[in-house]
This record gives sequence, structure tokens and C-alpha cells, in this order.
Amino acid sequence: MARGDQIYVMRELVGIPGLYEHHGIDCGDNTVIHYRKTGSEAVVTRTHFDTFAQGKPVYTVVQPVSFVPDVVMERAESRLGERRYDLFFNNCEHFANWCKTGRSESPQLANFGLRLEQLRLPEVRRLIENTAQDRSPEQAIALFQKALGDIAAAYQTLRLQAQQTEQEVDSWQRVAQKALQKQREDLARAALYKKVAAQKQVDALQTQLAELVDMQLTLLRNREISEERFRLG
Repeated sequence: MARGDQIYVMRELVGIPGLYEHHGIDCGDNTVIHYRKTGSEAVVTRTHFDTFAQGKPVYTVVQPVSFVPDVVMERAESRLGERRYDLFFNNCEHFANWCKTGRSESPQLANFGLRLEQLRLPEVRRLIENTAQDRSPEQAIALFQKALGDIAAAYQTLRLQAQQTEQEVDSWQRVAQKALQKQREDLARAALYKKVAAQKQVDALQTQLAELVDMQLTLLRNREISEERFRLG
């Protein structure tokens, strides 16, 4: 294990030992940056290696393509103090993968059958198009409230992804520059390819965010129509 390595230790869940991997970034000085739960809140913090390990074996994650150690450490340190832990969208594995590769992902969730794609906006399109006409005012108002909540959840998720991907664009640019300084044009080209791919993802996420805002505004207008019908009824 070395500075900038992505590492993990098996932890227990609901009293069952070795059920999930707890990930972090090795700082190379006997400390680890990881999401640590203190009380009821999880915080990105730097702790002693033994605190991370809790007496259990620690393993290294081998990534086929990753940032150089300096960039990994820069990314990890940039999030120290963060308190935005979310099991589905921003857990310890999301954090460590983002630091190491730029991809905020959690294969463990996929293995457990918990995927981001499961987040849907149920009935939103139909609500926008015709609920104000084909439902009672009471039903329409309740459905509008639920749909607005779904949009809010999706917006927060996409916004976090967009912010992280924008940082990924900058990081790959720095990787390319450092590779050129070391006369590694092959690594520089690979990094710039990753940068272009990340920028395309940023553009797509921004488009989705704009669409969510439009959907939210339309739903709010339709909710007002239903509330007016309710008052007049």
C-alpha cells in the first residue's frame, strides 16, 4: 500500500461481519481519508490507519486507469469536512472511486441490486400533460406534491453528479499537463480523451437539470390549477 492508493476493509452490517467494504484513500503517512461516522453523522475526515482498519485486514483496490497519486490526494483533501453522505449516491465507495478515477460509483450497490437507475420520476410526464383534467382536485394535488418531491430528489442527485464531473474535467486536464511535463504523450492523450468524455457528461447533466427545472415549473402551474378547482368546488 502506498500514498494515493484506494483501500478498503470489510465491515459488519446489521451485526453480520464482513458484509460490506468500507473504502478510503491511503495518505502514505499512516493516515487514511475516508467517510467516518461520528455520532449520527458521517464526515470525510483523516484518521489514523488503525482507526480505519479496526483490527481487520486492509486491501488495495486495483484500478485499470486512475489518477496519479498527487491528483488522488488533492481530490481527497479537497473534500475534507464534507458532510453529504448518502448511501445511494455518495457513500464511502463513491467517494474513494471519485478520488482515484473520477467516477463517483459504487459497484457494491449494484451487487445488492441498489442502482441509481432505480430513481424514477413516476407519473411526472402524465401529470404535466393531463392530470389536472382527469383526476379529482384532491388526487391531483397529492400527486403533484409527490412528483415535486421526486423532481427535487432527482435534481439534487444530478447537481451533485454535475459538480463532481466538472471537477473531473479539471483533474484530467492537470493529469495531461503533468504527463506532458514528463514527456509522456501517450498518457497525456489518454487523459485528454477522458477530459472530453467527462465534459460531454457535464453537458448532458446540465441539459437534464434544465429539463427538471422546466418540469417543476409546469407542475407548479398545474398544481395551482388543481388548487383553484378545489377551492371553487
